Amino acid sequence: MNKLTVKDLDVSEKRVLVRVDFNVPLEDGKVADDTRIRAALPTINYLLEQSARVILVTHLGRPKGQVKDELRLDPVAQKLADLLKKEVVKTDTTVGEEVQQAVENLQPGQVLLLENVRFNPGEKANDEEFARQLAALADVYVNDAFGTAHRAHASTVGVAKFLPAAAGMLVEKEIQTLGEALQNPERPFTAVLGGAKVSDKIGVINNLLEIVDALIIGGGMANTFLEAKGYDMGASLVEKDKLDLAKEAMSAAEAKGVKLLLPRDLVVAREVAENSEYKTVPVDRVPENWKAVDIGPETAKTYAEQITASKTVVWNGPMGVFEIEPFAKGTEALAQAMAEVEGTTIVGGGDSVAAVEKMGVADKLTHISTGGGASLQFLEGKPLPGIEALRDK
Repeated sequence: MNKLTVKDLDVSEKRVLVRVDFNVPLEDGKVADDTRIRAALPTINYLLEQSARVILVTHLGRPKGQVKDELRLDPVAQKLADLLKKEVVKTDTTVGEEVQQAVENLQPGQVLLLENVRFNPGEKANDEEFARQLAALADVYVNDAFGTAHRAHASTVGVAKFLPAAAGMLVEKEIQTLGEALQNPERPFTAVLGGAKVSDKIGVINNLLEIVDALIIGGGMANTFLEAKGYDMGASLVEKDKLDLAKEAMSAAEAKGVKLLLPRDLVVAREVAENSEYKTVPVDRVPENWKAVDIGPETAKTYAEQITASKTVVWNGPMGVFEIEPFAKGTEALAQAMAEVEGTTIVGGGDSVAAVEKMGVADKLTHISTGGGASLQFLEGKPLPGIEALRDK
């Protein structure tokens, strides 16, 4: 990576503004899953060891520029304090007199967490004045929020104009792991794409077709491919206006010699619901008014064989309606296959990450990306504004 990293900066006794991604789920006023907080600990602990004064900034949820009490960061501060085993001071606002006072009182080796940055409309607008106020709190800036690196916001791009800006350890790891997989993969290289819509992933498909040896398609987006091949998908989710894009992708795969795998059997249900009637059918026998909700067992077996025969696998998006237990089998079979790969395995995107964690195989994978949207944009070959804004070495 050709960007400055936190270890390139002199941070001793300096005020270091760190953009983290603590956008975590809350339940009953407590943090329900602390994965994202733990992902930032290496950078935070490094800064504390260097006697830096650490000022953390993050968003939580979608408050749309307004103060929403249920999205305050108090539970996050509490969880972080538990993990660091030290006090975390939290402010009630992101900028202003109270924050300036808290920063002035901050001693080397202490941690301050600013209130939810998206309470301020200037964050999403990447407002220069708001970015300047944030930057004024610190001597240097570190971006360790890969999950928001694809957003040009005040706390990801704006502040980098006003301070020496470097990547945190998590961002560095994400960029190196994903970059290595795309630029210099061990082969065979297989990409697995799922999720509901082709429209979300068409850029990724086109970019990956230039790089991979095999492309596996599952989830709702497979329906659009299957209909483009002439199959009647019943009442399944199909993007009728994307049939041509699916056809073009299939032609491109053929022209480039990329193996494109589509489902051969499907689990179909009368309704997308817990207690719905469901059955497995070949792709050419989807009943009228039934909906495809998962890849079938034969498809899952073929996909798993392709995955385990690969040396590099990147996976983004589930194979079916993974939240409903009977429709999670395909996604679970792939999570299991990922754990058996003797090579590099990278998973990105909330649902696929949830699947590997639920299956208990997360620790058998090379890398779990903390950013769904950011990792997708990276796979699409597009620059990430939050990374571009950092200083070159």
